Amino acid sequence: MAETQSSRSHRRREAVMELLKRQGRITVQEMVDRFGCSEATARRDLELLEKTEPIIRTIGGAMYDGWNAARDLAFSERQGLSYLEKERIARLASTLIAEGDVVGLSGGTTTYLLAKLLKTRKGITVVTNAVNIAMELAGSDIQVLVTGGIMRHNSFELCGPLGEDTVSRLNIGKMFIGVDGISSAGGITTYSEQEAQIAKALIARSQATYVLFDHSKVGKTSLFSIAPLSGVQVCITDAPLPSELLEAVRTSGIAVHIAADGDNG
Repeated sequence: MAETQSSRSHRRREAVMELLKRQGRITVQEMVDRFGCSEATARRDLELLEKTEPIIRTIGGAMYDGWNAARDLAFSERQGLSYLEKERIARLASTLIAEGDVVGLSGGTTTYLLAKLLKTRKGITVVTNAVNIAMELAGSDIQVLVTGGIMRHNSFELCGPLGEDTVSRLNIGKMFIGVDGISSAGGITTYSEQEAQIAKALIARSQATYVLFDHSKVGKTSLFSIAPLSGVQVCITDAPLPSELLEAVRTSGIAVHIAADGDNG
């Protein structure tokens, strides 16, 4: 009986992967309707598949990520990916910001969520190259400095020589940066050359660099390098790091903060 159940579960997960490859994403409700399983079983299937297949959990489902090495997702598409994890990361990051800080926020969904949490704070200056983050902070008591440059429509980030020139004259205390990949060999990386360049400029003018990433970015190396691990001071993530990356992080003297499930910051 146990073998039959195991076989049925295996076939169901294979069918889920076929659907993900064909349509790009799937919801828990769709799995319940198609396969006649419970929501708990559907979620457990996605958890198991995430460990062995190129998928990313989203709110209420999952997304196929087999094209990961070459994809530069739009902000609206990134927003749904691992949203709850990013929210926890942003909440933890907000506790590391104090009144009087000059904070840098690069573009990205996690840094955008961090900006939302800072809206009610006072006595903080935010330097950002992301138009959506600047707009989110408009009307708050936060002093906002926008770098300028040409906007990338995928991420709302301002990039190019104009922005880099502005950044070269600034002094940032804590730089919070979102990345597309982090690995022991590749350091922190992104899909966009322009975003990598402005990120390098922001890091160069910062006293400390805080890297925000969820577990789906771990062990991945995107096309363009932002900085080696030695250029990072703090990592904020949602799950314990795998042994190889953890050893590299410790060797570089990087502090690691883990925003666990249910963490209220």
